[in-house]
Amino acid sequence: MANGTTRRPARRSRQWLWLVLSFAVLAAVVLLLYETEDTADVQRTAAPPPAPAVSVLAVAPGPARAVVSAYAELRPRWDAELRSAVSGRILAVHDGALAGARAAKGTPLFSIEKTRYETAVAAAELTLEQARLSLLQARNKVTLARRQFARDGASPPNDLALHLPQLRIAERNVAAAGAQLQTAQRELADCDVAAPFSGFVTRRLASLGQTVNTGDPLLQLSGDLRFEITAELSQEDWKLLEQPVTGQTADLYHRGGQLLGQARIRQGGGFLDPKTRQLRIFLDVTDPPQAVLAGDFLRIAFRGRKLSRTLTLPEGTLSRAGHIWLVDSSGLLQRITPKVLFRHQGNITIAAPEGSGPWQVARTPLASFLPGQRVSPKPVEG
Repeated sequence: MANGTTRRPARRSRQWLWLVLSFAVLAAVVLLLYETEDTADVQRTAAPPPAPAVSVLAVAPGPARAVVSAYAELRPRWDAELRSAVSGRILAVHDGALAGARAAKGTPLFSIEKTRYETAVAAAELTLEQARLSLLQARNKVTLARRQFARDGASPPNDLALHLPQLRIAERNVAAAGAQLQTAQRELADCDVAAPFSGFVTRRLASLGQTVNTGDPLLQLSGDLRFEITAELSQEDWKLLEQPVTGQTADLYHRGGQLLGQARIRQGGGFLDPKTRQLRIFLDVTDPPQAVLAGDFLRIAFRGRKLSRTLTLPEGTLSRAGHIWLVDSSGLLQRITPKVLFRHQGNITIAAPEGSGPWQVARTPLASFLPGQRVSPKPVEG
């Protein structure tokens, strides 16, 4: 009995001992975690974070020759819908009149029945011969009358005595008959329709055996030797050009940037387009290269006047918001909104900001740039 009572206090003592040890270990772990969490992310440093690197271009103000660009369609100078000048049945449609064919000047296109016009020519020739005969008779009468008055030693009382009115009428009849013959011959020649200028047949509108009347369409002919361009410029761009523009040349570029040749300015300015409110410039292309086709949409570069105090920069230096970022001598960003004078070949030319320069321009502006932000400029070329 005494032994059982002695074992119970010993067992309770061991339980309390393990309980105390468990609390001690738990307290130690909690304390360790607290100290670790409180000091793990804390780093003391006296140096500020490094400034971000920015690529910059060193530029200085200088003169530049303005280049004004515009886009316009190349059109043939001669583009006409040929119509029949006579009436009749089409007897032949030549190969030059087929759609897509190239017809040189004078190439036969259509042949129209000409019997009635040959008859008209014969009748006009007969009328002319009769008028000439009447003229000879009138002249003979005038000559005889003058001789008679000369033999009698008398003066004719008036022109009627000398048959002069009849002579004048006979002369007018000859002139009228000659004009009628020329008209009949022209109508006869119009029965054979030929190309009035060199070009391509874009549409054929009449067929073999068809009867056409005067004014009916036959085909559409688009010239291929001489072209013209009508470009439009704003009034600001117009001020950049050297005046007068008439007689100057402009460079023509393909959509891909390839230089095609030059065009001569025939006329420019003088009025505003009523729809676009821009000035028009008319150019001639008299010797087009082989790569040029009617309907091409080309870029025309006009050579302008010389400008002073400008900066020429890559287009990428201009942000989407229209700003340019400068880096001053202290490495701080400055934002300016420049006036873009013109663009050419991937570059922009702007009016130089105030000051003598040179300036450091950020090559690639970022959306995260802020005025007064410190950066580390890294010079680059171009």
